[in-house]
Amino acid sequence: MLIFNLKNCSIMKLKKIIFITCASIVMISCSKVTDIGETDIIGGEVALKTVANCESATIGTYAGFSTIMNIQLNFTLADEVRRAEFYNAGTTHEWQYNNADVGIRDNFTAISDLYRMIDRANRVIQALPVADSTRPGDIVLKNRLRGECLFLRAWAHFDAFRYYCGNYTPTGLAMPYKESPSILPVARIQMQPYFQKLNADLAAAKLLVPNNLTDLNRTNVLSVAALQARVALYMNDWANASTFATEFITGRPLSSIAAFGGIWTDANTNELSMRVVRNTSVRLGSLFMGTSPSSTNISQITWAPSTALLSSYDQVNDVRYAAYFRTEPLLVAPRPNILISKYRGATGTTYGSTLEHVVNEKVFRTAEMVLIRAEARAELNNFTGANSAETDLNMLRAARIVGYTPATLASKADAINAIINERFKELPYEGHRFWDLKRKGLAVSRNATDAPTTAAATLPAGNFRFLLPIPLTELNVNPLMQQNPGY
Repeated sequence: MLIFNLKNCSIMKLKKIIFITCASIVMISCSKVTDIGETDIIGGEVALKTVANCESATIGTYAGFSTIMNIQLNFTLADEVRRAEFYNAGTTHEWQYNNADVGIRDNFTAISDLYRMIDRANRVIQALPVADSTRPGDIVLKNRLRGECLFLRAWAHFDAFRYYCGNYTPTGLAMPYKESPSILPVARIQMQPYFQKLNADLAAAKLLVPNNLTDLNRTNVLSVAALQARVALYMNDWANASTFATEFITGRPLSSIAAFGGIWTDANTNELSMRVVRNTSVRLGSLFMGTSPSSTNISQITWAPSTALLSSYDQVNDVRYAAYFRTEPLLVAPRPNILISKYRGATGTTYGSTLEHVVNEKVFRTAEMVLIRAEARAELNNFTGANSAETDLNMLRAARIVGYTPATLASKADAINAIINERFKELPYEGHRFWDLKRKGLAVSRNATDAPTTAAATLPAGNFRFLLPIPLTELNVNPLMQQNPGY
């Protein structure tokens, strides 16, 4: 420390002393500048110091866990809806997007949301080994938190693949797989190592998360199995797709016909292994229409169900029709009166009520697993007879259609076609259709009455727009990122 007697110093002398002193301090200390800690942030080593802190951070990672963008992208880009009274999604609905506007105008910039979620998970995974265990049960909780974050990391990487990558092939171009928190530029990798990492994360997570369904808001063994089945489906790994789907079906059987409608009003949690609880701050039903100002003044309808989808049901005997759609007597021509009501809200919800459009997201459910197993069995040429694709389709339809008569599948091609059609009917507005068409090499083909223009009636199979563009913002900040073909 330097001490000066300033009593007899002139201003000029004082300035000279201060300059020399400061210069000396800088010269002595310049090598230590990087050792000075930030004063306006709480670093990870402090924020994640305890297991309790890590659990809070894990809950924060779940905050990015949602199916909403998947739902909206799939119905907008595929053939599940037609334009109604308010149409502001022409760029995406008519497949005219590019790397500059797909995120700005239509909110499908998944890359930022998914990799933010990955970064949060990685920070918890990194902190857990040295986190202080200060409470009884912290050691067990530490393992669970690692499993949850491994699952969330895998979930986000898988969705990044679905948004931005072509169909699985070992040497195909995947996305970056991030296993540690970093802001450094990172390049895309091939699909084979990408999926090896993804499957390894899921296998490790499965050994650490709870094997029960007492808390559907967080990860459990059946949810890991569901994602494993879904990943295997996209990889054309038919044996594992069947195995993991069977694991889920065994643990969570199909709902009865009588109880099926209650899944969508949150009257029950049949078939579910995981959900995202929503309240008035996030209204799923508002994806299709606005929130009404009163019980009789119905807001603008954004999207109506496509005629192709409506005509695919037995509208009298299939309980899915009544659960997913409603004919609204308050609406008269030219207003559309058949509405998408899958996410309308609890039983008895009325227009203009505080609960209008408020319903939970259904992340994994048994029907999807039955259809995954059916497809896997068909692809393995097990399309008819006992324990076949035919068995699974008949089981699902019997749980949905009153008085259903079992069908017989004549060939593998017949089975695959029936399964894709059944996915169309069972899973609309759940975030699957566009990607189903993409992975099976099929076109998006809209009825003339559903297409907003002639040019927007068909997206040919294999078209480059089945892959979203890497956003321009990402390309600007990451020089190692490679754009998708066609953009």
